[in-house]
Amino acid sequence: MNKPDLLAAYWTLAGNVYPGAPIEISPFSLQERVEAASKAGWKGIGLVLSDLLATLEKNTLADIRQLFKDNDIKYFELEILLDWYLDGEGRKVSDYERSKMIELGAELGMCNLKIGARPFENSPNSLDKLAGEFSKICKEVAQVNANVALEIMPFSRLATLEDGLKVVDTGDANGGLCLDIWHLARGNIDFEKISMVPAHLIKSVELNDAAEDIQGDLFNDSTHHRKLCGQGSFDIPLFLNEIKKAGFNQPYYGVELISQDHRILSLEQMAKDAYDHTIQAFNPVVA
Repeated sequence: MNKPDLLAAYWTLAGNVYPGAPIEISPFSLQERVEAASKAGWKGIGLVLSDLLATLEKNTLADIRQLFKDNDIKYFELEILLDWYLDGEGRKVSDYERSKMIELGAELGMCNLKIGARPFENSPNSLDKLAGEFSKICKEVAQVNANVALEIMPFSRLATLEDGLKVVDTGDANGGLCLDIWHLARGNIDFEKISMVPAHLIKSVELNDAAEDIQGDLFNDSTHHRKLCGQGSFDIPLFLNEIKKAGFNQPYYGVELISQDHRILSLEQMAKDAYDHTIQAFNPVVA
Protein backbone atom coordinates (compact mmCIF):
# COMPACT_ATOMS: atom_id res chain seq x y z
CA MET A 1 0.00 0.00 0.00
CA ASN A 2 1.06 3.61 -0.35
CA LYS A 3 2.98 5.12 2.53
CA PRO A 4 0.34 6.67 4.83
CA ASP A 5 0.51 9.96 6.67
CA LEU A 6 1.22 9.49 10.37
CA LEU A 7 0.26 11.62 13.36
CA ALA A 8 2.31 11.51 16.56
CA ALA A 9 -0.15 11.41 19.43
CA TYR A 10 0.89 13.62 22.34
CA TRP A 11 2.72 11.07 24.48
CA THR A 12 4.78 9.79 21.55
CA LEU A 13 6.93 12.94 21.51
CA ALA A 14 6.16 14.50 24.90
CA GLY A 15 9.34 13.27 26.57
CA ASN A 16 9.65 12.19 30.19
CA VAL A 17 6.02 12.69 31.22
CA TYR A 18 3.09 10.29 31.17
CA PRO A 19 -0.69 10.15 31.75
CA GLY A 20 -1.45 10.81 35.39
CA ALA A 21 2.00 12.22 36.18
CA PRO A 22 2.12 15.20 38.59
CA ILE A 23 2.96 17.34 35.56
CA GLU A 24 1.87 16.27 32.09
CA ILE A 25 3.40 19.25 30.25
CA SER A 26 6.25 18.30 27.92
CA PRO A 27 9.78 19.42 28.87
CA PHE A 28 10.29 20.14 25.16
CA SER A 29 8.87 23.25 23.55
CA LEU A 30 6.19 22.79 20.93
CA GLN A 31 8.57 24.23 18.37
CA GLU A 32 11.18 21.59 19.21
CA ARG A 33 8.63 18.80 18.95
CA VAL A 34 7.11 20.01 15.70
CA GLU A 35 10.49 20.48 14.05
CA ALA A 36 11.68 17.04 15.18
CA ALA A 37 8.43 15.49 13.99
CA SER A 38 8.66 17.12 10.58
CA LYS A 39 12.28 16.06 10.13
CA ALA A 40 11.37 12.44 10.91
CA GLY A 41 8.46 12.39 8.45
CA TRP A 42 5.38 12.99 10.60
CA LYS A 43 2.47 14.90 9.08
CA GLY A 44 0.43 15.38 12.25
CA ILE A 45 0.80 16.00 15.96
CA GLY A 46 -1.41 15.74 19.02
CA LEU A 47 -1.48 17.80 22.20
CA VAL A 48 -3.15 17.72 25.59
CA LEU A 49 -4.86 20.88 26.75
CA SER A 50 -2.46 21.63 29.62
CA ASP A 51 0.52 21.49 27.26
CA LEU A 52 -1.18 23.73 24.71
CA LEU A 53 -2.08 26.27 27.39
CA ALA A 54 1.52 26.25 28.62
CA THR A 55 2.71 26.87 25.05
CA LEU A 56 0.29 29.79 24.74
CA GLU A 57 1.88 31.48 27.73
CA LYS A 58 4.91 32.13 25.51
CA ASN A 59 3.47 31.96 21.99
CA THR A 60 0.40 33.20 20.13
CA LEU A 61 -2.08 31.13 18.19
CA ALA A 62 -0.70 32.75 15.05
CA ASP A 63 2.78 31.56 16.03
CA ILE A 64 1.53 27.98 16.33
CA ARG A 65 -0.35 28.11 13.05
CA GLN A 66 2.80 29.34 11.32
CA LEU A 67 4.87 26.65 13.04
CA PHE A 68 2.55 23.97 11.70
CA LYS A 69 2.61 25.48 8.22
CA ASP A 70 6.39 25.87 8.10
CA ASN A 71 6.85 22.21 9.05
CA ASP A 72 4.10 20.72 6.85
CA ILE A 73 2.06 19.56 9.84
CA LYS A 74 -1.31 18.97 8.20
CA TYR A 75 -3.20 17.27 11.03
CA PHE A 76 -3.73 18.42 14.61
CA GLU A 77 -5.51 16.57 17.42
CA LEU A 78 -6.41 17.47 20.99
CA GLU A 79 -6.94 14.91 23.77
CA ILE A 80 -8.36 13.60 25.99
CA LEU A 81 -11.69 14.92 27.21
CA LEU A 82 -12.99 12.94 30.20
CA ASP A 83 -16.04 13.18 32.51
CA TRP A 84 -18.22 14.62 29.73
CA TYR A 85 -21.22 12.53 30.81
CA LEU A 86 -20.97 13.06 34.58
CA ASP A 87 -22.76 15.46 36.91
CA GLY A 88 -21.30 17.62 39.67
CA GLU A 89 -17.84 19.10 40.04
CA GLY A 90 -16.13 16.68 37.68
CA ARG A 91 -18.49 17.76 34.92
CA LYS A 92 -17.77 21.44 35.58
CA VAL A 93 -14.05 20.89 35.00
CA SER A 94 -14.81 18.77 31.94
CA ASP A 95 -17.08 21.44 30.47
CA TYR A 96 -14.39 24.09 30.92
CA GLU A 97 -11.80 21.88 29.21
CA ARG A 98 -14.27 21.07 26.47
CA SER A 99 -14.96 24.72 25.72
CA LYS A 100 -11.24 25.54 25.65
CA MET A 101 -10.44 22.58 23.42
CA ILE A 102 -13.10 23.59 20.93
CA GLU A 103 -12.15 27.27 21.08
CA LEU A 104 -8.43 26.65 20.60
CA GLY A 105 -8.99 23.77 18.22
CA ALA A 106 -10.96 26.06 15.96
CA GLU A 107 -8.04 28.49 15.84
CA LEU A 108 -5.48 25.77 15.09
CA GLY A 109 -7.33 23.69 12.53
CA MET A 110 -8.09 20.77 14.84
CA CYS A 111 -9.22 17.74 12.84
CA ASN A 112 -10.01 15.43 15.75
CA LEU A 113 -10.95 15.64 19.43
CA LYS A 114 -10.25 12.45 21.35
CA ILE A 115 -12.54 11.65 24.26
CA GLY A 116 -12.97 8.72 26.62
CA ALA A 117 -14.40 7.39 29.84
CA ARG A 118 -12.11 8.05 32.79
CA PRO A 119 -10.21 4.90 33.80
CA PHE A 120 -11.97 2.98 36.58
CA GLU A 121 -14.91 5.46 36.70
CA ASN A 122 -18.11 3.57 37.50
CA SER A 123 -20.93 6.09 37.95
CA PRO A 124 -24.46 4.74 37.32
CA ASN A 125 -24.85 6.44 33.94
CA SER A 126 -26.52 4.42 31.19
CA LEU A 127 -25.16 3.96 27.70
CA ASP A 128 -28.19 5.89 26.48
CA LYS A 129 -27.15 8.87 28.57
CA LEU A 130 -23.57 8.61 27.30
CA ALA A 131 -24.87 8.50 23.73
CA GLY A 132 -26.91 11.64 24.31
CA GLU A 133 -23.95 13.49 25.78
CA PHE A 134 -21.69 12.23 22.99
CA SER A 135 -24.10 13.61 20.41
CA LYS A 136 -24.02 17.02 22.10
CA ILE A 137 -20.22 17.09 21.87
CA CYS A 138 -20.35 16.07 18.21
CA LYS A 139 -22.70 18.91 17.38
CA GLU A 140 -20.45 21.44 19.14
CA VAL A 141 -17.28 20.13 17.51
CA ALA A 142 -18.96 20.02 14.10
CA GLN A 143 -19.07 23.82 14.27
CA VAL A 144 -15.26 23.81 13.97
CA ASN A 145 -15.21 21.10 11.27
CA ALA A 146 -13.58 18.42 13.41
CA ASN A 147 -14.32 14.82 14.35
CA VAL A 148 -14.96 13.40 17.80
CA ALA A 149 -13.30 10.02 18.42
CA LEU A 150 -14.30 7.97 21.47
CA GLU A 151 -11.47 5.72 22.63
CA ILE A 152 -12.52 2.37 24.04
CA MET A 153 -10.18 1.23 26.84
CA PRO A 154 -10.17 -2.06 28.78
CA PHE A 155 -9.82 -0.26 32.13
CA SER A 156 -12.79 2.03 31.47
CA ARG A 157 -16.56 1.54 31.45
CA LEU A 158 -16.40 1.67 27.63
CA ALA A 159 -14.22 -1.38 27.05
CA THR A 160 -15.86 -3.18 24.12
CA LEU A 161 -16.69 -2.44 20.52
CA GLU A 162 -20.33 -3.21 21.26
CA ASP A 163 -20.63 -0.64 24.05
CA GLY A 164 -18.58 1.89 22.12
CA LEU A 165 -20.86 1.59 19.11
CA LYS A 166 -23.96 2.05 21.27
CA VAL A 167 -22.53 5.40 22.36
CA VAL A 168 -21.22 6.74 19.04
CA ASP A 169 -23.90 5.56 16.60
CA THR A 170 -25.95 8.72 17.07
CA GLY A 171 -26.34 9.87 13.50
CA ASP A 172 -23.73 12.59 13.94
CA ALA A 173 -21.52 12.45 10.86
CA ASN A 174 -18.41 13.63 12.72
CA GLY A 175 -18.63 11.13 15.58
CA GLY A 176 -17.12 7.67 15.91
CA LEU A 177 -14.57 5.45 17.61
CA CYS A 178 -10.84 5.67 18.17
CA LEU A 179 -9.42 2.18 17.73
CA ASP A 180 -6.04 1.90 19.45
CA ILE A 181 -4.43 -1.47 18.79
CA TRP A 182 -3.23 -1.63 22.41
CA HIS A 183 -6.73 -1.25 23.85
CA LEU A 184 -8.17 -3.87 21.50
CA ALA A 185 -5.37 -6.39 22.05
CA ARG A 186 -5.22 -5.96 25.82
CA GLY A 187 -9.02 -5.92 25.96
CA ASN A 188 -9.07 -9.34 24.26
CA ILE A 189 -11.04 -7.99 21.30
CA ASP A 190 -10.45 -10.12 18.21
CA PHE A 191 -9.17 -7.95 15.39
CA GLU A 192 -11.57 -9.75 13.04
CA LYS A 193 -14.42 -8.01 14.91
CA ILE A 194 -13.26 -4.66 13.53
CA SER A 195 -15.22 -5.44 10.38
CA MET A 196 -18.45 -5.09 12.40
CA VAL A 197 -17.73 -1.38 12.76
CA PRO A 198 -19.16 0.72 9.91
CA ALA A 199 -16.43 2.69 8.17
CA HIS A 200 -18.05 6.03 8.99
CA LEU A 201 -17.83 5.21 12.69
CA ILE A 202 -14.04 4.75 12.69
CA LYS A 203 -12.67 8.25 13.16
CA SER A 204 -9.21 7.40 14.48
CA VAL A 205 -6.78 4.47 14.46
CA GLU A 206 -3.71 4.33 16.71
CA LEU A 207 -0.71 2.03 16.43
CA ASN A 208 1.91 0.71 18.87
CA ASP A 209 3.01 -2.66 20.22
CA ALA A 210 3.51 -4.46 23.53
CA ALA A 211 5.05 -7.56 25.05
CA GLU A 212 3.01 -10.74 25.25
CA ASP A 213 2.85 -10.55 29.04
CA ILE A 214 1.16 -7.63 30.80
CA GLN A 215 3.56 -5.65 32.99
CA GLY A 216 1.77 -5.13 36.31
CA ASP A 217 -1.88 -4.16 35.84
CA LEU A 218 -3.40 -2.97 32.58
CA PHE A 219 -3.11 0.73 33.40
CA ASN A 220 0.57 0.37 34.31
CA ASP A 221 1.21 -1.62 31.15
CA SER A 222 -0.52 1.02 29.03
CA THR A 223 1.24 3.94 30.71
CA HIS A 224 4.81 2.67 30.88
CA HIS A 225 5.39 -0.42 28.73
CA ARG A 226 4.14 0.10 25.19
CA LYS A 227 6.65 -0.73 22.47
CA LEU A 228 7.58 0.42 18.99
CA CYS A 229 5.64 -1.31 16.22
CA GLY A 230 7.32 -4.61 15.43
CA GLN A 231 9.06 -4.92 18.79
CA GLY A 232 6.24 -6.65 20.62
CA SER A 233 3.65 -9.39 20.26
CA PHE A 234 0.73 -7.68 18.49
CA ASP A 235 -0.31 -8.93 15.04
CA ILE A 236 -0.07 -5.49 13.47
CA PRO A 237 -0.45 -6.66 9.84
CA LEU A 238 -3.71 -8.41 10.75
CA PHE A 239 -4.95 -5.31 12.59
CA LEU A 240 -4.14 -3.05 9.65
CA ASN A 241 -5.71 -5.45 7.18
CA GLU A 242 -8.92 -5.56 9.21
CA ILE A 243 -8.93 -1.77 9.50
CA LYS A 244 -8.60 -1.50 5.73
CA LYS A 245 -11.29 -4.14 5.14
CA ALA A 246 -13.63 -2.16 7.37
CA GLY A 247 -13.20 0.75 4.96
CA PHE A 248 -11.24 3.13 7.20
CA ASN A 249 -11.01 6.36 5.24
CA GLN A 250 -9.43 8.98 7.48
CA PRO A 251 -6.38 10.71 5.97
CA TYR A 252 -3.84 9.58 8.60
CA TYR A 253 -2.99 6.96 11.21
CA GLY A 254 -2.09 7.92 14.77
CA VAL A 255 0.80 6.49 16.77
CA GLU A 256 0.52 6.47 20.55
CA LEU A 257 3.70 5.26 22.23
CA ILE A 258 3.60 5.57 26.01
CA SER A 259 6.79 3.94 27.24
CA GLN A 260 9.25 4.52 30.06
CA ASP A 261 12.08 3.39 27.77
CA HIS A 262 11.05 5.54 24.80
CA ARG A 263 10.30 8.73 26.71
CA ILE A 264 13.86 9.15 28.04
CA LEU A 265 15.46 9.18 24.58
CA SER A 266 16.44 12.37 22.80
CA LEU A 267 13.55 14.09 21.05
CA GLU A 268 15.08 13.45 17.64
CA GLN A 269 15.51 9.74 18.43
CA MET A 270 11.94 9.43 19.73
CA ALA A 271 10.57 11.03 16.58
CA LYS A 272 12.70 8.93 14.22
CA ASP A 273 12.27 5.58 15.98
CA ALA A 274 8.50 5.86 16.32
CA TYR A 275 8.02 7.01 12.73
CA ASP A 276 10.38 4.51 11.11
CA HIS A 277 9.05 1.46 12.97
CA THR A 278 5.44 2.39 12.28
CA ILE A 279 5.96 2.98 8.57
CA GLN A 280 7.70 -0.40 8.31
CA ALA A 281 4.61 -2.04 9.80
CA PHE A 282 2.62 -1.11 6.70
CA ASN A 283 4.82 -3.12 4.33
CA PRO A 284 3.00 -6.47 4.77
CA VAL A 285 -0.48 -4.96 4.50
CA VAL A 286 -2.27 -6.28 1.44
CA ALA A 287 -5.93 -5.29 1.85
